[in-house]
Amino acid sequence: MAYHGQDFEVEGSSSTRFTTPLKNSVLPRWQRKALEQQQQPQPQSYSSASTPGKSLLSSSSSSSSTTPHADRFIPNRSTMDMEASSYNLLEGLDHLSLDQSTTSSPTHLKYQQDVAAHLFEGAESAKVLAFKNKAPAPRDGYQNHMKVLYTQNHTSKVAKSARHIPQRCVKTLDAPELLDDFYLNLLDWSSVNVLAIALGRAVYLWNAETEAVDQLMELAGEGEHVTSVSWIQEGGYLAVGTSNCELQIWDAETGKKLRTIRNSTSRIGSVSWNEHIISAGSRSGLITNNDVRIASSLVSSFNGHSEEVCGLRWSPDGGLLASGGNDNLVNIWDLRHSQTQAKFSMTHHTSAVKALAWCPWQANLLATGGGTGDRHIRFWNTVDGSCLNAIDTSSQVSSLMWSKEYREIVSSHGFAQNQLSIWKYPTMAKVADLTGHTSRVLSMTISPDGQHVASAGADETVRIWKCFESAAPVKKATKVPFKSSQGVNTSLSIR
Repeated sequence: MAYHGQDFEVEGSSSTRFTTPLKNSVLPRWQRKALEQQQQPQPQSYSSASTPGKSLLSSSSSSSSTTPHADRFIPNRSTMDMEASSYNLLEGLDHLSLDQSTTSSPTHLKYQQDVAAHLFEGAESAKVLAFKNKAPAPRDGYQNHMKVLYTQNHTSKVAKSARHIPQRCVKTLDAPELLDDFYLNLLDWSSVNVLAIALGRAVYLWNAETEAVDQLMELAGEGEHVTSVSWIQEGGYLAVGTSNCELQIWDAETGKKLRTIRNSTSRIGSVSWNEHIISAGSRSGLITNNDVRIASSLVSSFNGHSEEVCGLRWSPDGGLLASGGNDNLVNIWDLRHSQTQAKFSMTHHTSAVKALAWCPWQANLLATGGGTGDRHIRFWNTVDGSCLNAIDTSSQVSSLMWSKEYREIVSSHGFAQNQLSIWKYPTMAKVADLTGHTSRVLSMTISPDGQHVASAGADETVRIWKCFESAAPVKKATKVPFKSSQGVNTSLSIR
């Protein structure tokens, strides 16, 4: 029986093909999308002789044999046994399911033993993954020059200091006849909170707790004047250098002169104590070391400066003496080895070096400051004599003082602002500028509690600044040394 119709013939001819999907079944989504794309109108090809029905049938048949392509990979996490992997790592390689012939070989057994010894069962020093031991400490005096190089080139902004630094001095003291001489050291603060100030021929003592003023001594000769003062560490005795080449030792409590030492040939512009040893720097460049316990006090002398010694500081441990002179030199002396030659002689400064300060928390770190022609603050490693850092302050540096609580240093300056500057160390970012002196600052000293700084200026005033307020809580029984309001004047002269 013959049936006519093209559609029927197409369906009948395709019914014997097992690859043709059933019309009544639900096609997969990817097949439906493929059929939709194929059913879209295509440009007619005039060269094709096939009928439309056959074209549709052949496209459907060929698409059914095409393998679909996924657009992403979904991992099968059931194959990842993290607990088993951790167990095998911690317990050793002998728990792994390896071939018996492989695990029993001498090479494999030796490998297992080496891994277990170095990673899990060996000594602490032999472990690869050891987090308990700290890195070995560097040798004494070692400096990381790469770190210093980084801090010099570091240009990021420094965070503002969290503590309040008053911009005005908390007290101003009148100091008439204060000599305007850069090379003299006319101010020092004792450990018992007494400030010594040299005014002309006399030395006055100002008690910071009671605010009482007393005259300690006065030179009798015409034209004579006091050139330097320095308290012993315990604070009971004061060394006084004079223009007539004398070094006098005074008992501040009794007001009596205990001794006069005469072994200098010129004025004594700088003095520094090291327990019972008192060192004096003179205008001739000679440094004398005197033991005040014996009659013949001179124990040694250093002659390393060609001009006046205007700066002199013993290190906190008493091992090294730093001297600065008008010949632009910084010398480091070692009295323990009885050396007559300087251990190091630094020539980096281009002007007189008066400002010297030893770091209180790093024994081998020394800070120095140059005069008008130099204006630099430099930091030295006194183990090898190297210069660690230098900064141009754009002003004459007359004094330097380290903070005892903060990683900061304060410097006093001359023209043009006559200010005190507080710097962060080691970045040397400026924390604050304290202005108030109308002429250059000549000398500076720090209080025994480390919070206040006293500065003596050529404007004949001594100003007290609260630069380093302590972060520790103050006990109720602690005395407050400065009770007066800001800007109050107190006369130091007794006429």
